[in-house]
Amino acid sequence: MSQSLPIALSIAGSDSGGGAGIQADLLTFAAHGVYGTTAVTCLTAQNPEGVTAVHASPAEIVREQILQVLRYYPVKAIKTGMLFDAAIIRAVVAVLKENAHIPLIVDPVMVASSGARLLQEDAMSVLINELIPIAHVVTPNLDEAEILLGKRPRETEVGMMVDAAELAKKLGTTVLLKGGHSQGTTLRDILVDNNGRALSVCTANRISDVDTHGSGCTLSAALTARLARGEDLTEAFQNAHAYLQESLAASIQVGPRKQIGH
Repeated sequence: MSQSLPIALSIAGSDSGGGAGIQADLLTFAAHGVYGTTAVTCLTAQNPEGVTAVHASPAEIVREQILQVLRYYPVKAIKTGMLFDAAIIRAVVAVLKENAHIPLIVDPVMVASSGARLLQEDAMSVLINELIPIAHVVTPNLDEAEILLGKRPRETEVGMMVDAAELAKKLGTTVLLKGGHSQGTTLRDILVDNNGRALSVCTANRISDVDTHGSGCTLSAALTARLARGEDLTEAFQNAHAYLQESLAASIQVGPRKQIGH
């Protein structure tokens, strides 16, 4: 008898360029032997150089996608990415509150690397006050953490750890602070629990010749996949970090640039 694959759900936007969002999540889930299901929150017109248009799904359609997945599949972990507006976030929260036994990883996607806004301003308070409180882990990058914390996290290991702890206490949940937007060549990702206690720090050297578009999605999706496979949080984080570094090292030439080799 064949063994059933663990199942994860990504609630996120579609990247027409294939490198981030739902597409990166599905590639990452598959690489970990996890069956990926989806609820598409937005269609975006983009490539690694920028986002030119966003079309949001109706909140009711987002809700129905999630409901139909959860009614049929025994989902083991859920990740949210680009949610875009307050109505979509509230629809997501309404369903996920009823499924609180499933670990929820919230990647608080706000602004694209190109500067395009991926979360409307009036949705910020809904994200912070309604979605994040039901999250198992929140995975901001440094730019997103700056918005959530009200100041730019420092980039030294000690400073970043202190600021991650402050953010975790403020949000009341475990935080994975992603350091890929650091200025230096040494990059750190730090996992801190809701009491501000550091659980793990992973470091890597920047790989300069690879387009890192979608790397934040990939790390969060890998964490989701490892949790779906039954790993504890610290082990899942360390394995997710290792996977991202391996994928960057195994980059593939796609068009004019090297991209993450999921």
